[in-house]
Amino acid sequence: MSNHQLVKSAQIWFLAAILMCGAWAIAGKADDINSHDQNSNQNSNSNSNANTSRSQNRNANRSNRNSSATGEQAGMANLSSGDRDFLMDAAMGGLMEVELGRVAAQQGASEAVKQFGQRMVDDHSKANQELMTLATSKGITLPTTLDDKHREHVTKLSAMTGADFDRAYSKMMLSDHNKDVSEFEKESSKGADADLRAFASKTLPTLKEHQQMAKTLPGNVGRGSSNSNNSNSDRRSNKNSNGNSNSNSNRP
Repeated sequence: MSNHQLVKSAQIWFLAAILMCGAWAIAGKADDINSHDQNSNQNSNSNSNANTSRSQNRNANRSNRNSSATGEQAGMANLSSGDRDFLMDAAMGGLMEVELGRVAAQQGASEAVKQFGQRMVDDHSKANQELMTLATSKGITLPTTLDDKHREHVTKLSAMTGADFDRAYSKMMLSDHNKDVSEFEKESSKGADADLRAFASKTLPTLKEHQQMAKTLPGNVGRGSSNSNNSNSDRRSNKNSNGNSNSNSNRP
C-alpha cells in the first residue's frame, strides 16, 4: 500500500472516530434530558399530590368544624327557649361564683367570708362540671370564661379590700343566691328537658344551703328578715287602706 493510500485510510478512521464520539455525546445528552424530564414529572406529581393532600386536609378540617357547629346548633335547637336561657345563665353564673369565691378565700377580712368563698369554689366547681358533661352529651358547648358583664363584677370586687370587700361580696352572694334558688326551683318543676330538670332538682338543695349561709355573712344579718318584715308591713298597710276606703264608701 502506497503512502498516499495510508494517509487517506488514516483520515477515514479519524473521521469515523470523531463521528462516533459525537454520537455518544448526543446520546448522553439525550439521556440527561430524559432523566431531567422524568425528575421534573416526578416532582410535579409529588407537588400535585402534596397539594391535593393539603387541600383534602383543609376540607376535612372545615367539614369537622362545620359538623361540630351544626351539631351544637342542633343541640340548642332541641331545647326550649326557657331551657336554653337556664343552661347558659347557670353556666355563666357558676363560673362567676367560682372566681369570686377564690377572691373571697384569699382577701376576705373575716373568717366567715373566707370559708364561704372556699365553699363556693368547691360546690360550684362540681356543679359546673356536671352541667358541662350534661351539655356535652347534647352536643352543646358551654362557655369556659366569663363574659364582659360578669368579668366586670369580678374586677370591681377584686379591687376592694377589708370590711368593704366583705360587705360588697356578702350582699352580692345573698342577691345572687336568692335569684339562683328561684330560677332552679322554676326549672326543676317547669323545665321542658328532663335532664335539665333533674340537674336543677339535684343542685337546688345546695343552693338553698348557700342562701342560708349568705344570710349570716357580715352585713347580711337581718337583711332577709328585714325585707320580709317590710313586705308584711306593706301588705298590712294595703289591707288597712282598703278597709278604710270600703268603710268610708259605705257611710251615708
